[in-house]
Amino acid sequence: MSASACVPQFMLAGIAIGALSGCASAPMTRGGSLSSYERLKPSDGLLTKSLLHVDKEQVLAARSVRIWPTVFAPGASPQLSEEQRRLVANLIDRALCGGLSERLRIVGPDEPADLTTHVKVTQAAPTDEMAAGASKVASIVPSALGVRVPIPRIPIGLGSLTVESEAQDAAGHQLAAMVWARGANSFTNSPKVSAVSDPYDLGSSFATDFSQMLVTGTTPFGQPPRLPSLESIGTSLGGQPKYAACEAFGRDPGLVGMIAGNVGLPPEWSDKGAATNPP
Repeated sequence: MSASACVPQFMLAGIAIGALSGCASAPMTRGGSLSSYERLKPSDGLLTKSLLHVDKEQVLAARSVRIWPTVFAPGASPQLSEEQRRLVANLIDRALCGGLSERLRIVGPDEPADLTTHVKVTQAAPTDEMAAGASKVASIVPSALGVRVPIPRIPIGLGSLTVESEAQDAAGHQLAAMVWARGANSFTNSPKVSAVSDPYDLGSSFATDFSQMLVTGTTPFGQPPRLPSLESIGTSLGGQPKYAACEAFGRDPGLVGMIAGNVGLPPEWSDKGAATNPP
């Protein structure tokens, strides 16, 4: 029996539509939080739009970094609850902590540091929960019927995220800056039944790109993939972070989060957020 005979016609139509248009757009919104926008230049990735600047020598000379808590611009995401915004902001900080730990020592908010990061979310379009639920059902049914057909996510109600960030030296001078925008797509962003699903996933992608820029001193786009260290793998599975200061952002949901995401559960169910009593 052919695959088309086993897969309902609406699923095949979803595949065709997804192949034609499977990515949400994200505006390059500026929130006015950067100390300067003058030296920003376009540096786009395959899925990401960005403007960035980095003083390579000075950034690579840094040995420590302080992560200032991520904030949302007023009106950046009216459809998301305050709890959901806190979840995204904390995820960004936690992911930054892990990524920057690859080269830099992470210090607490009251300790001196060579660099201080500042991050502001300027736009966060929510995920359509009904469309995400339908996508998850559409992806499960073929497997239940014994058919191995990849089912792209229905390209309706995809969320997006726009962030601006910078790293300053101890004197407050900008050494690196980035305006980053990306929309969820039908192929790499798994649908979860939550309005914050896509902004949450995209927050991790932003943190990976921004931390890589500060670790390498160059654009994160168009570069060969970097193999994660054993420490970062352990942290991503919910293990203890390399530096105690990262405990303030809580532990990664690890395998529990992966399993929950695979079945479409909201990230709010598995991510406990920031630590209640950080060290």
